[in-house]
Amino acid sequence: MAGRTDACGQCPLPCGPCPHRQTSPPSAPVSISDVETVREGHQSEVLQSLAEEFPPERCFTIVFYGRRGNLDLIAGTEEEAQCWVQGLRQLIEVATSMDQRERIDQWIRDWFQKADKNKDGRMNFKEVQRLLKMMNVDMNEDHALRLFQAADKSESGTLEGEEFVLFYKALTEREEVQSLFREFSEDGKKLTLLELVDFLRQEQLEEEGTEELAMELIDKYEPSETARARHALSADGFLMYLCSPEGSIFNPQHRALWQDMTQPLCHYFISSSHNTYLIEDQIRGQSSIEGYIRALKRGCRCLEVDCWDGPNGEPIVYHGHTFTSKIPFREVVSTLGKYAFQASDFPVILSLENHCSMEQQEVLAQQLKDILGEQLLTATTDGRVPTQLPSPEELKHKILLKGKKIGRLEDTLDGPGDEAPDVSDDDNGAEAEEERRRMKKDRESLAQALSDCVVYCKNVSFRGFQEARNHSRPSEISSLSEAKARKLIRDAGNEFVRHNTWQLTRIYPSGMRTDSSNYSPQEMWNAGCQIVALNFQTAGMEMDLCDGLFSQNGHCGYVLKPAFMRDEGTLFNPSDPSTWQGPGPVTLTIQVISGQQLPKVANSKDGAIIDPLVRVEIHGVPADQAHQETKYIENNGFNPHWDETLQFQLHVPQLALVRFVVEDYDKTSRNDFVGQFTLAFANIKPGAVAAEEGVLVGVGEVMVPQAGRPAESPPAGVADVRFLLTVFLQ
Repeated sequence: MAGRTDACGQCPLPCGPCPHRQTSPPSAPVSISDVETVREGHQSEVLQSLAEEFPPERCFTIVFYGRRGNLDLIAGTEEEAQCWVQGLRQLIEVATSMDQRERIDQWIRDWFQKADKNKDGRMNFKEVQRLLKMMNVDMNEDHALRLFQAADKSESGTLEGEEFVLFYKALTEREEVQSLFREFSEDGKKLTLLELVDFLRQEQLEEEGTEELAMELIDKYEPSETARARHALSADGFLMYLCSPEGSIFNPQHRALWQDMTQPLCHYFISSSHNTYLIEDQIRGQSSIEGYIRALKRGCRCLEVDCWDGPNGEPIVYHGHTFTSKIPFREVVSTLGKYAFQASDFPVILSLENHCSMEQQEVLAQQLKDILGEQLLTATTDGRVPTQLPSPEELKHKILLKGKKIGRLEDTLDGPGDEAPDVSDDDNGAEAEEERRRMKKDRESLAQALSDCVVYCKNVSFRGFQEARNHSRPSEISSLSEAKARKLIRDAGNEFVRHNTWQLTRIYPSGMRTDSSNYSPQEMWNAGCQIVALNFQTAGMEMDLCDGLFSQNGHCGYVLKPAFMRDEGTLFNPSDPSTWQGPGPVTLTIQVISGQQLPKVANSKDGAIIDPLVRVEIHGVPADQAHQETKYIENNGFNPHWDETLQFQLHVPQLALVRFVVEDYDKTSRNDFVGQFTLAFANIKPGAVAAEEGVLVGVGEVMVPQAGRPAESPPAGVADVRFLLTVFLQ
């Protein structure tokens, strides 16, 4: 098996271990839970560059989660490749289909193997102490010894098998959960069906079908067959339920496709990427089709491609006039055709930055048509001049090209529709002359074949809201820098919101962000801007907000804007409280209770145990921007207990995002990031929250994914970290 992993300079293709090395480097094990997928064939730049030497049947790529690099491999035979591919896929399927009980069992086994240094299947007290350090636990030695001895039923001085499970259960017992369990359990040992129904109604505010729901939860999360047969939930089953998606703060009904998808495109926020081809910075970083694959698999629906003349008449993609690497445009389009609709059925917008000569523009157009075929939209959906943009539902499985266009859309149709905009050469001589001048200039620099590929997203320069109202079409779009957008929000916030009710606007990062950093998308969403383009390769708060907003609605990349941002006569101005028409501010009260199994910070000194705190941030209109944090808990990343209450006033809850951040406190320098979870306020369960009624969102678990940050990953088998909280609304 050959792979791009271990080059020595003497082999045409590196392999491991390499026979030319005196000693090969030690191999590092990789957990199957770190593997996202396996791609067959030449689906990377490395394998494509070797396409003439190695057939696709022998090639495959292992793709890892996060920002870790992929692994390209070449098997000796086609049969060997299939053995690897099918075997890995089966393992991935097993890992991703495990239920909560199986994940916990796997987690326990992994920790046991890590701590069992001599691999004898037993764990003495010294090994247990080492394990506690690895698990982020700073426990009193006497207390740890008592737990160890209590679990050592055989009195052998070591733990093995079920004894280690007993030790783990004692170690991870959460008194705050046990207290809640005992509050509803008459005998303190189990929740009967009726007791579980009481909990669901009183704490979780489930109103309908609670008996059926209780039965489902027992069947799904109760580990004991005897308890399941008696329709009861044990303390273990109760904890497993709280750690499940059903116990999450995120309304499970909103994870699926739940919004109206039949409104015009401009009525949606659209997940959008900037410089999508880059997976590093925009000065010397690598360009790769992997950027497009990752963005599309995250549900991104607007991608950017910068095209320049390349050798042999083939256009290339890179960040012009920089040292970024180059990839063929053909490969980008081929990747788009393969992955465009794997994560979402709704339309993809390809934002084309065209720097090519006329000759290579013809090549661009031909490659788009040849490779994408019917996926590429080249005509209006009904053959008529649009009076408004079509909906995501109408454009399913279509790729729209955003770029320059010669003349007006109606000029390319057979004839204007009955409701075509009333603008002609005879009506306004000055306007007609200006239009002819622009068309002449476009014809001199833009190939007609490429122009014809642009339908609903014609690039136009923004010359003010009045100019747009008088002369623009719904099928035209303006791109604005972040600085220009901020000025418009500040100077004419309501006009900006109104403009975005009928026409698309794209916002892009400042050219000064050479490190591919991001601006906050929230301020642009506040003005109704739909295509707020971010550098997807750069993790941080800005991408957390993006992921948080688009984690709903089936992760399809489209989120319907609030009703007051879809009304062309709206008075809403994000910066002016007097324009916020609603029932009044909502009081959001969050009680942060406890956490468990928080990961250590990467590169911490001597694997130091963290001092965690929780910060809750509100991102929304300027008046709602706020954050509060708990105290830090010294030397306890395993089961910190805060039990603090934070309170916020939300004036425009429809636009608010709530971000939970866990950090490692440091009194001498900036706190280290541990994990985060972000969701739209409207997605907090239950559904009554959206109606702004006073409700209690009971006990739930909030996930804190790593999001590509420099924090040590949780153990294999545990995909996220959680902390317990309750949420109140008034």
